[in-house]
Amino acid sequence: QIDPKDYTFSGLKNETVGRLPGKVAGQQFVIQDCENCKIYIFDHSATITIDDCVNCQIFLGPIKGSVFFRDCKDCKCVVACQQFRTRDCRKLEVFLCCATQPIIESSTGMKFGCFQYYYPELALQFKDAGLSIFNNTWSNIHDFTPASGENNWGLLPETAVVQDYVPLPSSEELKAIRISTDVTKSIIPITRGQRQKNSDESCLAVFFAGDYTTANARKLIDEMTSKGFQLVQTKEVLMKAEDAHRVFQQSASEFIPLLEKGPVVALEFNGDGAVEQCQSTINEVFSGTKVFVSESKASASQDVDNFYNFADMQMGM
Repeated sequence: QIDPKDYTFSGLKNETVGRLPGKVAGQQFVIQDCENCKIYIFDHSATITIDDCVNCQIFLGPIKGSVFFRDCKDCKCVVACQQFRTRDCRKLEVFLCCATQPIIESSTGMKFGCFQYYYPELALQFKDAGLSIFNNTWSNIHDFTPASGENNWGLLPETAVVQDYVPLPSSEELKAIRISTDVTKSIIPITRGQRQKNSDESCLAVFFAGDYTTANARKLIDEMTSKGFQLVQTKEVLMKAEDAHRVFQQSASEFIPLLEKGPVVALEFNGDGAVEQCQSTINEVFSGTKVFVSESKASASQDVDNFYNFADMQMGM
C-alpha cells in the first residue's frame, strides 16, 4: 500500500529534505508550500508538481513524464524530465535536461542552463525513466504568453556552476550520495544549445546502435572538446531508410543496414577546422566502427540541417 505522505513535501520552512535512490521508484511526487528549503529527489519519478514554493533550491532526478512548476518564485533548480512547464512563476533559474521543448506560461525572469550532474545511480535512473542522455532541448524555450518588447526568459551565464545555485546536500542522510558537479563527469553532455556559435563551421557525426554507442559518442565528445571544439547539440533518434537517404545522401546505402539495430546518436561540433579534426579523430580512435561524419566544410552545415530537421519532425518539435 502506497502512502501519499512518502511522496509529498508540504508546508516546510528552512529545512533540508530528500529521497535517496530507490525510495521514489517511479511514483508521482508533490512538492508544495515550501519556503527557504533545500529539496533533493535522488531517484526517478513518474511526474512531479511543484506549487507555491519560494526561495527553494531543488534537485529532481529523471522524471518519466512532466514536471510542472506553478506559482513559484526565486527558486533554483536542477531538473531532468520528458516535459517541462511553468505557469505564473517568477525568477526561476533552472539547469535543465528536457526531451521536448520546454514551455513557460505567464512567467517572468526565467533563466536556463544545461543540466550537469553526476552520481553513480543516475545513469540507470535515466534508463528507468525512459530518457536519453542525448535528447536535451534545454535552451529551446517556448513562451506561451510573450509580452511585446520584453523577454521573459534568458540563458544562465556559460560559466554558471551548478553548486553555486543548488549546493550539495549537507544532511547526514543525503551526504551518502556520491555526487559530482564536475562538468566533465556530467551524465548529460554539456551542449551550447541556442547560444551563438563561435564559428561558421560545424560538423555532424552519427554513431549507429551497438554495444558501445553511448561510450563511443562520449569518447568523441571528450576528444573534440579537449581540443577546444564546442558541442552544440546531441540527439538520439530512430531512422528509417528514407530518412537515411535524406540525411546521408550518396553514402546512405552503406549505413541503411545499420539502422535496424536501434536509434542513432548524432553530435554537432562547432569550431574552425571541426570537420577535419572530427574526421581524423574518428579514423584514429574509432577505426573499426562505422560512423557517418561530414565530408567537407561545404557540405557540413547542410548535413547538420538535414539531420536536425528530420529529428525535430520525429520528436514532434
